[in-house]
Amino acid sequence: MQYPDYRPRRLRRNENLRSMIRETTLSPADFIYPLFLVGGTGVKKEIPSMPGQYNLSVDKAVELAEEAYELGIPSVILFAIPEAKDSVGSEAWNDKGIVQTAIRAIKRQIPKMVVIADSCFCEYTDHGHCGVITKGELDNDASLENLQRATLSYAKAGVDIVAPSGMLDGFVGATREALDGQAYDQVAIMAYSAKYASAYYGPFRDAADCAPQDGDRRGYQMDPANAREALREVTLDIAEGADIVMVKPALAYLDIIQSIASEIDLPIAAYNVSGEYAMVKAAALNGWADYDRVMMENLLAMKRAGSDMMLTYHALDAARLLSR
Repeated sequence: MQYPDYRPRRLRRNENLRSMIRETTLSPADFIYPLFLVGGTGVKKEIPSMPGQYNLSVDKAVELAEEAYELGIPSVILFAIPEAKDSVGSEAWNDKGIVQTAIRAIKRQIPKMVVIADSCFCEYTDHGHCGVITKGELDNDASLENLQRATLSYAKAGVDIVAPSGMLDGFVGATREALDGQAYDQVAIMAYSAKYASAYYGPFRDAADCAPQDGDRRGYQMDPANAREALREVTLDIAEGADIVMVKPALAYLDIIQSIASEIDLPIAAYNVSGEYAMVKAAALNGWADYDRVMMENLLAMKRAGSDMMLTYHALDAARLLSR
């Protein structure tokens, strides 16, 4: 049999050859590590549906942020379970709140770490929706006013990036207006631009105690069946002042990441969400999958699809592997 002159296997024979022609590479600098904050001190309580992830008091969150930074991870994103909730989520703009306290503590201990505050209300409202409810419906514009209050509170605390995540119409423009109006124009916006109404969020709602008490979020998050709509959402957010756009979830939406990457010239974040993390962990704990290899393959897929950064609960594990 006559073989062709070019044999692809020649460059797959050993790891050094493979690494020389590798098209996509991962670095700890690609990762953003999510942290779940609670009140108290000395608290590090494992989240049952997310093995290896914790509800953390601020002091423990600072310790974990330090560990992440030492591994080369440049950024954390903060979520909180407040001690008090109400119908509008007013604890979100409490200048002495958990997130605000954590921002100041992390920036004091690790000044160069990029701190991101997720700015939504589902963790703060007693009904679990992402804003003000009026006559059984999410009141978009009243919620924007509260978003501005929370945004300014995070900015005062020293946050580097705010990440409005409620999928409200005009949420990026309202955030930019609030920041620029109070001379916080240096604070960047990471917009949850294409956030789908996904079943993959289940473990997060366990971690952040934010499941809706009535109904669901399909009235404001995107329909998983829609692809073209994602580009419209991204385009709107860019026009309103977004600095980074996000696709959430990641693995079931790699086509969305790729289509956005081919159309826009702005940094793209992919959120490797809680359900995606939990499935890999569960399979590994049952001996059904090689945790390290599946984790890295998933992260590579997100990067290969076109994401510039990944919010991932795997961040510490992946960074340790990459440092070997």
